[in-house]
Amino acid sequence: MRRLADADRIRTFMKAVGRAAKKKVRLYFTGGATAVLNDWRASTIDVDILMIPEDEHVFRELPNLKESLELNIELASPADFIPEVPGWQDRSPFIERNGTVSFYHYDPYAQALSKIERGHAQDEADVREMIVRGIVDLGELLRCFERIEPRLHRFPAIDPASFRRAVERVCSSAGGGGSVTRSRRTLRGRGRRQPRPGSRDPRDR
Repeated sequence: MRRLADADRIRTFMKAVGRAAKKKVRLYFTGGATAVLNDWRASTIDVDILMIPEDEHVFRELPNLKESLELNIELASPADFIPEVPGWQDRSPFIERNGTVSFYHYDPYAQALSKIERGHAQDEADVREMIVRGIVDLGELLRCFERIEPRLHRFPAIDPASFRRAVERVCSSAGGGGSVTRSRRTLRGRGRRQPRPGSRDPRDR
């Protein structure tokens, strides 16, 4: 039985990945890990990651880290559930660098849209926190949805009309498209972005 992942154990994982990597890698956290590192959740069931480019040394080390840290580590991102949101890498806030690995929070707009689409209670709570904390701007959230709307037919499990209504309901209930501080300045990290080299369902974890 794996233990819940709190902020200390996630940061221990980050240091271990930094030691294991043999080339420059960008590793993105999504779902519960973003919530935990920003203090609106104390722990999460799984640590969901996306690694670009892939590093075989890190992949080979992940089973050892799962055992030694008693963590559930999953390879997952919002793009597994909704169309990839254009510009997501530019909106992904930098956290820190360990060795050759730069750690980021996956684009909070893509995370919010993925959670809105599924609509579980924890998803809704996470989206509310993103809005209240100024991580997500409501006008930009709607614009991001409109950018992926023409490609929703590639995801047969999604009903486009229901998805749009859910996004509009969130924007309306939270006060419309008013201006909110941009995410890269409010998600916890070092307050600046590192340049990118080269050009189970995780959403409730």
